Amino acid sequence: MIKVGIVGGAGYTAGELLRLLIHHRNVEITNIQSRSHSDQPITVVHRDLLGETELMFSADLDTTVDVLYLCAGHGKSIEFFEKNTLPASIKVIDLSADFRAEDGSHDFVYGLPELNLERIKKANKIANPGCFATSIELAFLPLSKHKLLKSEMHVTAITGSTGAGQNPTTTSHFSWKNNNVSVYKAFNHQHLAEIKQTLYINGETNPEITFIPVRGNFSRGIMSTCVTDSELSIEELNALYEEYYKDHPFVVMSSVNPDVKQVVNTNKCVLHLVKNGNKVLIISVIDNLLKGASGQAVQNMNIMFGLNQTEGLKLKPMAF
Repeated sequence: MIKVGIVGGAGYTAGELLRLLIHHRNVEITNIQSRSHSDQPITVVHRDLLGETELMFSADLDTTVDVLYLCAGHGKSIEFFEKNTLPASIKVIDLSADFRAEDGSHDFVYGLPELNLERIKKANKIANPGCFATSIELAFLPLSKHKLLKSEMHVTAITGSTGAGQNPTTTSHFSWKNNNVSVYKAFNHQHLAEIKQTLYINGETNPEITFIPVRGNFSRGIMSTCVTDSELSIEELNALYEEYYKDHPFVVMSSVNPDVKQVVNTNKCVLHLVKNGNKVLIISVIDNLLKGASGQAVQNMNIMFGLNQTEGLKLKPMAF
């Protein structure tokens, strides 16, 4: 059994991890750290798990685990390593943005399986990708890897309110969010850096991307509408994408226009291509808390420990 610990156990991503891992047949959860809820049942926070588990929060860190998930939030993972020294035997999967930049300053591998599968297999530390980044990167990866991205990419993407995290803010308050939509961080969203290091135009990194993020008035899910130039026919494009993703179990091509409810409560990314003149539109939908966070983190754990990628992740979408 893989012994698992979670740091920052009270947040949304930790809650999703717990929902997945308590039913993972290869996993034993031995430590869920939350100083604010220490010695309390995890069901005090994650109330949907009532009757599913008797696990408790702990104030202490267990350094005998096989893998440690860091879910404490952006900036907190760097602080964690400043205060703690882990045995070399512990694998780490970080769900914050702290180590996503592959700039030589750390030994984390960027954990997008559809890009870095072989590197993840050998890695001891994984920087789990951001939710917007996952959706957008999967939309463009086949074009990028075959050096068929030739021009600027334009993306408008709408996300559910859980993307803002559990702590309430002015723009996540129900009375503001309900029946409302707004643009935020246009042109300079924090996920742009990891997207630019992942995708290439004409084989060169740091491409031009116009990214407009939108807050939606729903709880979870992301729909990215991605546009660029392409001389390929729609048949050639679909064949290219089918070939690229044929061995990646969580990316699914759709022949019809997808919607967010197809992917909510799953680890899937559904892609749909549309051609108009020399423009190609790639529609990409994911669950921001699963393929965009905790589901992908479990997928990475499976890869690191030599398990089938789909172990513990055969989930059913919420149709209604």
